[in-house]
Amino acid sequence: MFQTIMNIISLWALPSIILIILTLGLFKKVPLYESFTLGAKEGFSVAVNIIPYLVAIIVSISMLRASGIIGSLSQVLHPLLAHFNVPADTIPIMLVRSLSGSAALGVFSDIAHTLGPENYATTLAAVMVGSSETTFYVLAVYFGAVGISKLRYALIVGLIADLIGIIAAVSVCNIFF
Repeated sequence: MFQTIMNIISLWALPSIILIILTLGLFKKVPLYESFTLGAKEGFSVAVNIIPYLVAIIVSISMLRASGIIGSLSQVLHPLLAHFNVPADTIPIMLVRSLSGSAALGVFSDIAHTLGPENYATTLAAVMVGSSETTFYVLAVYFGAVGISKLRYALIVGLIADLIGIIAAVSVCNIFF
């Protein structure tokens, strides 16, 4: 019963929100089409402004992968992390997650495909992906979109939050799995 209700809510949530916004806009006599096109125009200009930041992130990730730094760091960190029941297969996710969500999902997909869904490393990798943020992407895109250039404290806090997320993921998985 609960599942059926949740399916109905998820099916109608977005259309209902759109309908409510349009109704309120009409009620308040807001020029809906003009407002929509103005917002689209602003969105396009923001997208153009953040392109250099996105290119920098993509190039950085590609360079790290191609140079083998991620693989080398995995080998160096494995003996230490094995003590905490962290499989070597999950180390690349720890290193890539704060850089790129798509790269982390690619690594996770490889882990899940190679080891299978029932493997502890797959479970730990899934929890890690869900418990941390793409810090550098957020800083580049969102801060770049609004023109913030002093990132020092946000970067430090973001990386600390990522580390805490990884530690929490390992702790939770060690307790429950």
